[in-house]
Amino acid sequence: MAKFNTDVLIIGTGPAGSATAALLSSYGIENMAINRYRWLANTPRAHITNQRCMEVLRDLGHEVEAEAYMHGAHQDLMGENVFCESLAGEEIGRMKSWGKHPLSRAAHQLASPCHMIDLPQTFMEPILFGTACRRGTQARMSVEYLSHVQDAEGVTTTCRDRLSGEEFTIRSKYLVGADGGNSMVAEQENLPFEGAMGVGGSMNILFKADLSKYVAHRPSVLYWVMQPGADVGGIGMGLVRMVRPWNEWLIVWGYDINQPAPEVDAEFATGVARQLVGDPELEIELISANTWTVNNKYATNMQKGRVFIMGDAAHRHPPSNGLGSNTSIQDGFNLAWKLAAVIKGEAGEALLESYTTERAPIAKQIVTRANQSITEFGPIFDSLGMTEGVKPEIMQENLKARCDTTPEAEKQREAIREAIAFKKYEFDAHGVEMNQRYRSDVIETDGQIEPAFDMDAELHYQPTTWPGARLPHVWVFDHDTGEQVSTLDLCGHGQLTLLTGIGGEAWAEAAAKVGADMGIPIRVHLIGPRRKVVDHTGDWARAREITDSGCILVRPDHHVAWRAEAMTNTPAGDLRRVLSKIMAR
Repeated sequence: MAKFNTDVLIIGTGPAGSATAALLSSYGIENMAINRYRWLANTPRAHITNQRCMEVLRDLGHEVEAEAYMHGAHQDLMGENVFCESLAGEEIGRMKSWGKHPLSRAAHQLASPCHMIDLPQTFMEPILFGTACRRGTQARMSVEYLSHVQDAEGVTTTCRDRLSGEEFTIRSKYLVGADGGNSMVAEQENLPFEGAMGVGGSMNILFKADLSKYVAHRPSVLYWVMQPGADVGGIGMGLVRMVRPWNEWLIVWGYDINQPAPEVDAEFATGVARQLVGDPELEIELISANTWTVNNKYATNMQKGRVFIMGDAAHRHPPSNGLGSNTSIQDGFNLAWKLAAVIKGEAGEALLESYTTERAPIAKQIVTRANQSITEFGPIFDSLGMTEGVKPEIMQENLKARCDTTPEAEKQREAIREAIAFKKYEFDAHGVEMNQRYRSDVIETDGQIEPAFDMDAELHYQPTTWPGARLPHVWVFDHDTGEQVSTLDLCGHGQLTLLTGIGGEAWAEAAAKVGADMGIPIRVHLIGPRRKVVDHTGDWARAREITDSGCILVRPDHHVAWRAEAMTNTPAGDLRRVLSKIMAR
């Protein structure tokens, strides 16, 4: 007999696990989350929080979104990525990143009701975990996962209380492994992966020091130090990352993965900080130091039966592009509504099979992109004459050469500018963050052709209501509240939503009837003049890609499930057909 029973057991309370717990509790689903440690993240590992991730927090409630904004560093403090010889030394160049450039900022503002922020994991996790617990999640700390066995009816998981040593079992209908890059859940299910772990070595040095005199005039999250002779992969690069402006910092310093990991004590950490900051008298307050490996591995199947994996358990990659916690939280947004629909009896279990179909390609994409971003530092090193194997004194001469008046020096300066600007694929890849389009059995296109990207899909977001894409954001006016709301605000919150216009009244009637017949609640918004929701600017009419009498069916995770360009002869029949497919009925 299991000691505890719940609908969903979540292993791990990082961004993926806590987000999933918060979403499930918001949807009224009983769940339990366990954490082998006594508390949440103790280092600010993940930090870049993009618009799509903020939309998930917004869906959890404006109070959750507001708390994130309160603790996060604003977008204006994020975006002057600096390349320099040291913080106190010569600046080599900089680029506007994370939506800081005016053109990029405009694209960000058009794309979402949310703006990106820098929110360290030490702040993100308590927000999500606290939301989950306040809404009903049963959380147990200092409890470690040992093993699980699944059967036709559910999963029995064996755990150990690390304080008492007691072993006990938890019975659940479903198990979610959000247990990190060394996931025991994934290992026990023998889920397939591609790629490799431990392809590089890095260390983090977390410390406090007031560095405002070096950085406040050029605010950024990331300061890249190109320092010939520094022992970083034979080239000489270190990263000084802002954690809290401007007195808490994280230095990322590489080491040879083929050698034993270095021991970082206060003396060593102070020496590294002085070298990269460029202040030989700098005193720091060392908070912590740890080593980690650069990974390049992703799951090709993120589920087996009643067991699922998400977050770092499924996609293991370096922090390049700032995709880690963002993707992890979106894994939860994809899976939570499906689990809720199945548990409530609104959908068949086959709905859950779409989790891997939709999220595994994203796992591959972001792992590939993050590792590719590392290689894209190569042109910067080359343009500076800092290629691996070159002696430090020669590197210094090559750096100095860019100041000459020769044609060669002019070409070098141009090469440096272009190499730094090319890093927009890491530091301003808006398309990577926002262009995720799902293809699965729970999306119905009715043969509609996917629109091609008219701009670089990694750099630029392209809104579309093509089924599988995220619903485009525009501002509309809500007469009931007297406020403008995002089209995304009209949807989500664990429920299907149907959007239509004047002439689409039959869709609203069909949604009420078919939804009642099938036991599937469907929220309906009829957008038009003298209606509850009004499109004063015409932005929704331009974005929707259907006529007034057409409709768009939106999933709880904001992705379009189906659309009809105009009213059909059998709206109830068409809606029933589509719901039967996407809800696996």
